[in-house]
Amino acid sequence: MQALFVDNLTVIDFSYFHPHRGIVGESLILDVILHGELNEEGMLFDFSFVKKRIKSCVDSLVDHKFLVARKTPLLKVTESPQQLELQLVLRTGEHYTHVSPEQAVYFVDSDEVTPETIAASINHEIKKILPENVTRVDLNLRAELIEGDFYHYSHGLKKHFGDCQRIAHGHRSKIEVWENDYFSAKWSSHIAKMWQDIYLATQDDIIERPTIKGAEYLTFQYHANQGTFKLTMPAEKCFIMNTDTTVELIALFLANYLKQQVPEAEFKVKAYEGVDKGAIAIR
Repeated sequence: MQALFVDNLTVIDFSYFHPHRGIVGESLILDVILHGELNEEGMLFDFSFVKKRIKSCVDSLVDHKFLVARKTPLLKVTESPQQLELQLVLRTGEHYTHVSPEQAVYFVDSDEVTPETIAASINHEIKKILPENVTRVDLNLRAELIEGDFYHYSHGLKKHFGDCQRIAHGHRSKIEVWENDYFSAKWSSHIAKMWQDIYLATQDDIIERPTIKGAEYLTFQYHANQGTFKLTMPAEKCFIMNTDTTVELIALFLANYLKQQVPEAEFKVKAYEGVDKGAIAIR
């Protein structure tokens, strides 16, 4: 028995429902170990196929999707031919309603969503695409090690032709700020706290402001090439921008925001979108 490993095979960016935090954006790095017997070429499995096949499989299952625990009592599912409606409630009573095409949601076969339960849920599907000499697959999903400040955010980009259009996908993102060419731990921390577990939305996508049990909620809706997307959630969990929520516009918004706080200073914002990618804005 031998094993083949690939570290940092891919990064999955998604959002998931947490019973206390609500909709949480997340980014996880995938490491893979394949166990089995060598083939006639003296190989377990060609590295190029490992990267292509497993990455493609994982991306199609969970990347840029809304992940929900199938067995949680906090979930009610209503299916129709083209749409999937999820009604979710926090332990503290706040309500969420997520409506989308089925392809925008992945049900984790557990009562909670964690890196371990996601890995266990997708492991069965990955085994189907591997050759018979691969007898076991070990998946390790891990968060990026970030020494500085970061925040979790969710959003949807209705103008995007690909999977970024899905209304509840997200990222765990590092944030770095420089004030007058000096790194500012103060402002980096300020933004991370301001946007922790936030849903970033576009003003034009608000269609309703309902009140539920005395609390203000917001309903967002838009139509994209994959279908109709709709989300209702507590207003206090949202931050509304006048623009779309691309990472370029997020960086620009933050730079302008900081400039308003200290007009005489120059700010450089490096806003990440998940792991090792993002945008820079200077104001």
